[in-house]
Amino acid sequence: MAAIRGKDTKPELALRLALRQAGATGYRVHRRDLPGRPDIAFIRWKVAVFVDGVFWHGHPEHWNPREASSDYWRQKISRNIERDRDADTALAELGWRVIRVWDTDVRDRPGECVQQVIRALREAGKPLDA
Repeated sequence: MAAIRGKDTKPELALRLALRQAGATGYRVHRRDLPGRPDIAFIRWKVAVFVDGVFWHGHPEHWNPREASSDYWRQKISRNIERDRDADTALAELGWRVIRVWDTDVRDRPGECVQQVIRALREAGKPLDA
């Protein structure tokens, strides 16, 4: 498990490339000064994007706590889910829009993920081409 990357994962890189190709530039990555350290942060428009791994963040179709192999993993994933919710709440209280996408969605349906982000950016006032 030590080999699992915490940032600049393949899904993150793929989403960033797709966002650049769609004209959604001007973001920063892994800002330590923001709650939850978003994978992608559009500072000016206050849009935070997280690319969550289905295992590590407890995707309902991929994670069943009753079937977990040990208490350690049940607690670990539960803490991750709770930390995600806390980060979402803290960012919302600061006026941020939070977008969370699953790594499998970035892989299987990148266009939908990009459209989610673009929709949030437009709502925040960022001018983007059609």
